[in-house]
Formats: sequence, structure tokens, C-alpha cells
Amino acid sequence: MKKILVLEDEANIRSFVVINLRRSGFEPIEAENGMMALEKLKVNPDICLALLDVMLPDIDGFEVCRRIRATGSKMGIIMLTAKDQEIDKVTGLMTGADDYVTKPFSPAELTARVDALIRRLGIDDEKASNEIVSGPFLLNTRNRTLEKGGQRLKLTQIEYLLMRLFMENPGKAMSREDILAAVWGSDFTGELKTVDVNIRRLRIKIEADPTEPEFLTTVWGYGYKWGY
Repeated sequence: MKKILVLEDEANIRSFVVINLRRSGFEPIEAENGMMALEKLKVNPDICLALLDVMLPDIDGFEVCRRIRATGSKMGIIMLTAKDQEIDKVTGLMTGADDYVTKPFSPAELTARVDALIRRLGIDDEKASNEIVSGPFLLNTRNRTLEKGGQRLKLTQIEYLLMRLFMENPGKAMSREDILAAVWGSDFTGELKTVDVNIRRLRIKIEADPTEPEFLTTVWGYGYKWGY
């Protein structure tokens, strides 16, 4: 399901947009001001498109658009403006927006613009199939990389294989024997503590407090599971 950021400070309009996006099969991520939107983008790096209101209580939608583009992001951006003025359209496009919708707009018009932009940018499920998302983590199986909150984490190949195993099996308790066979191979003759040592090293990289893991948890007397 494609995630769409909805940045709109008026609760009734935001609710209207969110309801209609959900009906169209999207997963809306809500933000009521510019700074909240930027934080939502950090923890949801798989957002594929953003709907940005121009008039906001803190930083305006144009500035949010500039900051998104400054990160190198190629996500789709549609500006929502209440003023049918040429300057707003031009400003939005110059700051990096792909399209604009003037308020008031109908559900059909909004979803049509969203669908059209997704098709134009080639945002499809092929990309999603190369990515595994869990909470703040984004694992790219094509280039074998891991991001947390949009920040790239440096992993060894063993750590990458462990992350892929766990993120592909969320909530599933896996024994040390199963982990050893899946990551090191069934012919590996090393000890089971190899798993524990590498789990400890991985936790240092992915957990805020490795001694109190939030994501990669221990199943006492058995093994580990991805608990997010």
C-alpha cells in the first residue's frame, strides 16, 4: 500500500483528504504543520508522494517542498493552495512541486491528480517489492542497504542477512539453530554462540539502547524475534 503524506493544518480538510485517500487504497500519513511533516518523512522513508498545504502556522508548504528536494528525494509533490493565483502555482513548481490543486477540490479531482502523478513518476509496486519496511527501518534488498529514520546504517554482510531474515519474518520466534542455518548455511560447523555475538553487534547499530532492545528481542531459552 503506497504511503502519502498529507500536510494540512485545518483538521476538517485533512480528515476529508485522508478519508478519500484511504477509500482509494492509499495509506495516508498525517501532519498538521511543517515541522511535523518533516519528522513524519524521517520515520517513513517509504512515503512516495506528499500533499502539501501552502498556508501553515509555522513554515509554509513551499519551504517544506524545498527541504524535501534538498535531501535529493524524488517523491511526488502536489501543492494544495486556497488561492487561484498564478504566483502560487509558479512558486510551487519552482520550489520542486510536480503539480498543484486549488481549494476547494472534489475527491475525484484529488485522487485523479494523485493517480496521474504516480503513473507519471513510475511509482509502482516493483520498487516496493525490493524494499522491506518495518517501523523506522527500510531494508533495500536490491542494493543490500538498511536505513533507520532515513539514515543509512553501515552493516556487514552477516548483519544485513540477519536483518533481512528478521524483517521478512516479523513476530516469528526463531531458534539459534534456525538462524545459524539460514544465515551461515547448513554446512556451517561453528558454535551457536556465533549467533549471539552477531546479534549483540547488530543491536548496537539498530537499537537506541542495546541492553533494552525494542526491535530485536530475545526469546529466552530459544532464540530471537523481530518484535516491532
